[in-house]
Amino acid sequence: MKLQSLLSLVLLAASSYAGSDCTGTINSMADVTAAVKCTTVVMNSFTVPAGQTLNLDLLTGTTVTMNGDISFGNQTWAGPLFQVSGTSITFNGNGHTFNGGGPFYWDGLGGNGGVTKPAPMMKIKISGTYSNVKVLNSPARTYSVSNPGPLVMDGLTIDNSLGDQPNSKSNGLAAGHNTDGFDCSTTDLTIQNSVIKNQDDCLAINKGSNIVFKGNTCSGGHGISVGSISSGVTVNGIVISGNTIINNDQALRIKTDATATGSTVTNITYSGNTATGLRLFGVLIDQSYPSTLGTPGSGVALSAVNFVSPQTSLSVNSGAQRVAVNCGSGSCTGSWNWSNLKVSGGSAGKIVNFSGITGFTQ
Repeated sequence: MKLQSLLSLVLLAASSYAGSDCTGTINSMADVTAAVKCTTVVMNSFTVPAGQTLNLDLLTGTTVTMNGDISFGNQTWAGPLFQVSGTSITFNGNGHTFNGGGPFYWDGLGGNGGVTKPAPMMKIKISGTYSNVKVLNSPARTYSVSNPGPLVMDGLTIDNSLGDQPNSKSNGLAAGHNTDGFDCSTTDLTIQNSVIKNQDDCLAINKGSNIVFKGNTCSGGHGISVGSISSGVTVNGIVISGNTIINNDQALRIKTDATATGSTVTNITYSGNTATGLRLFGVLIDQSYPSTLGTPGSGVALSAVNFVSPQTSLSVNSGAQRVAVNCGSGSCTGSWNWSNLKVSGGSAGKIVNFSGITGFTQ
């Protein structure tokens, strides 16, 4: 009997292993539960019913391949439309699209009113790689990233350019609003070689460390942002390099809440970024958020904001300010090397409550 029991356990273990070493194919929501029990998952084209989340809770080491486009039914609800979680995941979109159906939701108000919009559209909670995915017409914020371990996001496209135009619900305003590209509160994340066309921050880092944003193209939005920074958070070790920013409100921004306390932002490094057609600012560092260049708070310690080689070159429009720095009393500290920053066009902005910038004159 003991030998038979042992043999049964061995066979059960072998059966369990074989069960995960399989290919799960998703052609509809009905296939998801079985498919995610396999370590190879294939996604074909289908439409997710309105009001449902396509949720992939994956086994460790799973490879996901998209072989078709995914659309979502339209409904006023909070979302998300898609969520993926797991460790050591390889997610390859093969250039296929998640279509968020943005025009159904867009009313020029984003998250500030109007209909309820699924936000974020895409929740990414994996370590590993996530690549070659296109998102078209996100209802509001696109990606929320909270990876449990190192993650590289590569070769992505976010195309909300249709939201630049008004529609029947937006009262003459751009229909898309609050369509952030990537909202990140995480660590050990690289986002690279991607194209973002939207109407808000291309990247917004709310907290975290060891985040790299490189080789991306941002157009139409509010630029690359650290913040907004609220109370009790730390941002440390951010690298923004080799990005191209086109027709944004500003290229590079650090924004901290005027009422925030007990937070630290440090070791922010910019290199080799280029920008043209900036509408408001080249570089904006502002501790008065949500106001712009209002009364700054002093509860966020800001230090070590540097521009290193290769040079960052920004071109602002005629009515824009080249650089504006609005620090709270005593909250910006140390010496900041800006010798590798060049900003042309527009007019000089003010630098308030800080004299530590070296190597740069407006």
